[in-house]
Amino acid sequence: IMEKETVQVLQRKPEETENKRKISRDVEMDIEYLYEVVPQLSRVFRITDKIGEGTFSSVYLGEAQMTDGRREKFALKHLIPTSHPVRIAAELQCLTVAGSVLLLYSPHLNLNFLNRIKFNDCVYWVVLLFRYALVDFGLAQGTPDTQIELLKAPLLKPTKTEDVAARRFVSTKRRPLPARSSTTGQKPKPTSLNPALTCSCYMTDHICNICLSRKQQVAPRAGTPGFRAPEVLTKCPNQGTAIDIWSAGVILLSLLSGRYPFFKASDDLLALTQIMTIRGSKETAQAARKFGKAIVCSRELPPLDLRILCETLRGIRPCGGDSLPPEFRTSRHPADTKQEQTGPTPGPSRGTGWDSIPDHIYDLLDKLLDLNPATRISAAVALQHPLFKDFTE
Repeated sequence: IMEKETVQVLQRKPEETENKRKISRDVEMDIEYLYEVVPQLSRVFRITDKIGEGTFSSVYLGEAQMTDGRREKFALKHLIPTSHPVRIAAELQCLTVAGSVLLLYSPHLNLNFLNRIKFNDCVYWVVLLFRYALVDFGLAQGTPDTQIELLKAPLLKPTKTEDVAARRFVSTKRRPLPARSSTTGQKPKPTSLNPALTCSCYMTDHICNICLSRKQQVAPRAGTPGFRAPEVLTKCPNQGTAIDIWSAGVILLSLLSGRYPFFKASDDLLALTQIMTIRGSKETAQAARKFGKAIVCSRELPPLDLRILCETLRGIRPCGGDSLPPEFRTSRHPADTKQEQTGPTPGPSRGTGWDSIPDHIYDLLDKLLDLNPATRISAAVALQHPLFKDFTE
């Protein structure tokens, strides 16, 4: 760790060919800044591009000459100084335990990439997602058998950035504070509530004082908004690697539908509602009961056929009819509240493979987006799926 700035070097698999593009002036300035704050980089690496950016870090593409004369490409992760020092140290420990980590450089997932990708490329990226190690452990949480010492400690308190979405919903629903007494100038003493009382806000649009008096649930909230599993959104305390499988399912959903981000919500409850729109409200509530949570929905939302949904959004089949709910038959996807994208993606061009998609991929998608983490498919089992039977790297 170099004072305020931290750079991690992650080795990636060499590639024979790579599409070269002209970088913008903003990226050039970012690279110049990185050389300035971490001058040691220039002795080893030639930074050529910025290939990723998130809330807590940016990732750059660099080249270095090895001792045997070969030139290899590396991903250089620049951590933003606001990251908690314990999180930085925990991430470094994760990478050390993982050993020799390979990071396959993939295109940044955006609408232009999704509109150009061929179906076989989609299968290629998905199988690599399950086969190779993941290297972004910035917000990782430890499982009971973790080897990472820093992840065995109690959970870190969420930062303001991480917890803002969770607090937003509660703050908008809270009632105004009681007025000060005109005679004493003091706040009235809060009334003590019997925890056994039944709440009075069930199936209403407000939160009662009984619910507000209850102790807030604390649970890990790892993951990027839009990619969080139902058990994360409902604050289930017992979370495992199944949350990463759900995220992989959302990536596949974006690849098949041509929509990114597929889910986009301002808070966890809206995110859960968007999941129910796709997977069904009754099905979501039933799965939640399996991991000790209760979900109430004001109206029943039937599950959607994943093939029909993705093919309609990608423009493979005509939009309309009763095969999709009204929100999917309009000009905008429910998650596209602030996007320029309107209507379905233009239909596939010839030779892209999108006109003959096998059922196997939608079967895999269904298993990845299993609402119950206990029955959700694992990465090892996913690699044995019939979809990858004839796959050769």
